[in-house]
Amino acid sequence: MPLSGVKVLDLTRVLSGPFCTALLGDMGADVIKIEAPEGDSVRRSGAVRDGLSWYFAQFNRNKRSVRLDLRRPQGKAILARLIERSDVLVENFRPGVLARMGFDDARLLALRPSLVTCSINGFGSTGPYRDRPAFDFIAQAMSGFMSVNGGPDDPPMRSGLPISDLVAGLYAALSIAACVPRARATGQGQRAEVSLTNSLVSLLSYIASTTFATGAAPPRSGNDHPITAPYGLFPTRDGEIALAPPDDTFFGRLADALDEPGLKDDPLYATQAARVANRGRINAIVGGKLAANTSAYWIETLNRAGVPCGPVNSVAAVFQDPQILEQEMVIDVGHPGHGIVRMLGFPVKLSDTPCRVRRPAPDLGEHSDEVLAELGYAENDRAALRREGVI
Repeated sequence: MPLSGVKVLDLTRVLSGPFCTALLGDMGADVIKIEAPEGDSVRRSGAVRDGLSWYFAQFNRNKRSVRLDLRRPQGKAILARLIERSDVLVENFRPGVLARMGFDDARLLALRPSLVTCSINGFGSTGPYRDRPAFDFIAQAMSGFMSVNGGPDDPPMRSGLPISDLVAGLYAALSIAACVPRARATGQGQRAEVSLTNSLVSLLSYIASTTFATGAAPPRSGNDHPITAPYGLFPTRDGEIALAPPDDTFFGRLADALDEPGLKDDPLYATQAARVANRGRINAIVGGKLAANTSAYWIETLNRAGVPCGPVNSVAAVFQDPQILEQEMVIDVGHPGHGIVRMLGFPVKLSDTPCRVRRPAPDLGEHSDEVLAELGYAENDRAALRREGVI
């Protein structure tokens, strides 16, 4: 697999870090998840069936779990030995916490000169907000991301998904994948840092460009697109569909499919700028035509004409969609003692070395003995550490 032989030491919990390390594990990395004696709090979160959080199972597959008390000197000694044998260390503590534990950048590189360390935090390790606590909702609010969601007369609206955690996890996995080849080629490690807030700021795309160019962000536009029309959700005879013709060519296809070819030459609608200026009028025309037939009819007709459109699926409907099923974006994974757990599949499709689930999410401390044996701890030493509560 692409990351076979890469050893990842995972000191993260909750979502951003575990998502990052799950992605690495999906691509073959050996991920050792270090958990405090009480375990990752997500083990007790979300939908729990037969004692297993399916939320935890989704983001901690392809990992081994070591239950380790890092407040104890023996626990820190074990961590040091793990670092000596690792290629990557991922943590999502607040800035400075790892250093206060005795593992600053200098110590980490002394233990393993080629170590790639990835830190995920709320705001970055410099600046006036570095020590503030941060969660997804705060990152959405402070990044400007929330300000652009919702309708013109609505208050700012968060994304329904913990988007900053997920994007930060993606960026963290990307940074690690970029740094590991260099570390292996040169023997020189480095530190990568990803913050939840910066991750969302980086997604502001054309809204940021508009603000840079004009000094003002476009107003919230709900399901309308600030610079494209018609665009959004439109009612049909029996529901609604999503419609997104992005430019004049696609609008022309839409006009023909609606049997309104004259719209292409009408000065009110012939250009993108004209359609945006007359959004209400063109939306009413398009909506009136679509309301005359069913969603299924229009989805078939418009796609055949080359116009981007689709149904507005519920989450349950997504996992019944034939395209999603064909793409294996929902998979069933056996968990010993818990039966079959359904979870999301792999969005990255690799032709020769596909992602796969090699291990279900581990029980808390399931691999403590196994991992410490690999470090050279004898059976009696492991038993003593267990009696003392270190593992």
